[in-house]
Amino acid sequence: MKRLTVFSIKSFAGPFVVTFFISMVMLIMQFTWVYIDDLMGKGLSVGVIIELMFYVSAGLIPLALPLAILLSSIMTLGNLAENNELTALKSSGLSLFRILRPLTQTVILIAIATFFFSNYVIPVANLKWHTIIFDIQETKVGMLLTPGSYSKEIDGYAIKVKSGKNNTFYGITIHDYTNPNVLKTVKSDSGTVYKGADGKYLLFHLSNGIVHEELQAQAPVFTNQGQPFHSGDFRPSRTTQFKAATYKMELVGFDLNKSDEELFKNDYEMLNVFQINEAKDSLQRKQNKILSDFGKTNLNSRPFNQSLSFAKLPKTGPAKKLKEAEEIQQLQSIPSKVITLSSLTKQERIAAVNAAIVSARSMKISAEEQAQFVDAFRTNYGQFQIEFHRKFALSGAIIVLFFVGAPLGAIVRKGGFGAPVVIAALLFMVYFVLFSIGQNLAMSGVLSPFWGMWLPTAVLIPIACILMVAAANDLGVFDRKLWRYLLTFGRRR
Repeated sequence: MKRLTVFSIKSFAGPFVVTFFISMVMLIMQFTWVYIDDLMGKGLSVGVIIELMFYVSAGLIPLALPLAILLSSIMTLGNLAENNELTALKSSGLSLFRILRPLTQTVILIAIATFFFSNYVIPVANLKWHTIIFDIQETKVGMLLTPGSYSKEIDGYAIKVKSGKNNTFYGITIHDYTNPNVLKTVKSDSGTVYKGADGKYLLFHLSNGIVHEELQAQAPVFTNQGQPFHSGDFRPSRTTQFKAATYKMELVGFDLNKSDEELFKNDYEMLNVFQINEAKDSLQRKQNKILSDFGKTNLNSRPFNQSLSFAKLPKTGPAKKLKEAEEIQQLQSIPSKVITLSSLTKQERIAAVNAAIVSARSMKISAEEQAQFVDAFRTNYGQFQIEFHRKFALSGAIIVLFFVGAPLGAIVRKGGFGAPVVIAALLFMVYFVLFSIGQNLAMSGVLSPFWGMWLPTAVLIPIACILMVAAANDLGVFDRKLWRYLLTFGRRR
C-alpha cells in the first residue's frame, strides 16, 4: 500500500506542477493586460515590476489551483487508464475509491493549505499590490509626460517636454484649451510636477518662462466718421514673463484610483475571516443605530410627540423651570377635540394644506435618501459576506473538481495534453460561469451570499457523484446500466 501511495502521488505531482505553472502564467497575463496602460512605457524599474508580479501572483494562486487540480487529476487517471495500470490495480482487488485514497488525502491537504493561504497571505498580498499600483498611478505623476511628444492625458491641455525624468522636466510647453475664448500657451525653461494633497489637481512649479494669452477674433469697430478702427481679424493678446510660478490643472478625464494603504486596508479583500466577522458586526450595529435614529428623528419632529416627550419631564429639579416655560406649555396643551378642515376658515385651510404638502414632500425626500443610504450599506455588508464565504467555497471547489476530474480521466482513458486539456477547459468554463453567476446574484441580492458562493460546488457535486459511480463500475456516462444503477440506488436486480 505504501508503494501505491508513492506511485499515485508521483503520478499526480508532475502534471499538477506543470498545469499549475501554466494556469499562473495565463492569469498573470490577464492581469498584465488589464493594467497594460499603467505599466508600459512608464519607465518603471525591473525591481518594481518584479515586486508587483510577486504580490499579484500570490493573490492569483487560489484561482489557479482549481484549474490545476482539475487538469492534473484528468491527466493522472487518464495516463493510468491509457497504460492499463488502472486496470491492473483493479484486477488486484483494489476499488477506485481505494486507488484514489492517497490522492484524495493530498488534495484535502492542498485545500486546507489554500484556505489558510487565502485567509492570511492573500489579504496582505492584495494590500501590497494595490499600494504599488497606487504608487504608479498617483505618486509618480511625472509618468504622464513623455519627452519629445505631446501628452493629452488631461482633458483641456496639451503638454510637451523636451527632456527630464521622474518629476523634473526641461523645456516645458503647456497649451491650455479649458477656456474656449482664450488661447493660452505657457513656456518654461524647467519645472517640477506633483499632485495636490486632495488628489484633484496636478501642479507644475515652473521657472523662467512666459505666458502668452490671445482672445478670439473681435467684431470690427468703426469710428464716428465710419472708418474701421480695427478689422474683424483683430485678436487682443498679452504676454507675461515670470521667474517662478505654479500652474494648476484640474484632473478631469484622467481617472485615477484615489486609494492608498490607509484607505483600503480595511476593505473586504484585505481582511481574513475573523476580521470580516468583526467588520460585519460593526456594520450591522451602525446600520441599526442609523435606522433607529432616523425613526426617532421623524417621530420627534411631530408636535404631538414633542408634547408627549415634554410631558414626561420631572416636575421637580432642574427641569422644572423648563417644563413651566410658555412654549412647552403650548406644546402640552392638546386640543380636547379633533380639529377638522371644515372648522377652519378658507385661508387657514389653504395654509394647512400647503403646510401638509411641504411636510409630506420633505418626509418623502428624507425617506428616499435614507433608503438609498441603507441600500448602499447593505451592498457593502453583502460584499463582506461574499468574501467570507468565498474563502471557504474555494477550498470546497478544489476537492469537488478533483472528484470530477479523476473519474472523468478514468472514463476517457486519455492522458497527456490533448483531450484532457480540452475537457478541463470546458469543465472549468462551466465552473467559472457558475461562479460568476452566483457572485452576481449574491451582489444583487437575488441569492444569499452563502448560496451565491457555493453555487458552483452545489452544481458540481451531483456530477462528481455520477462520474465516480460510472468510473468505479467501468460504465460509460451515457450507459443505460449506469442510470439504472443510480435510479435503483445501487441495488442489483
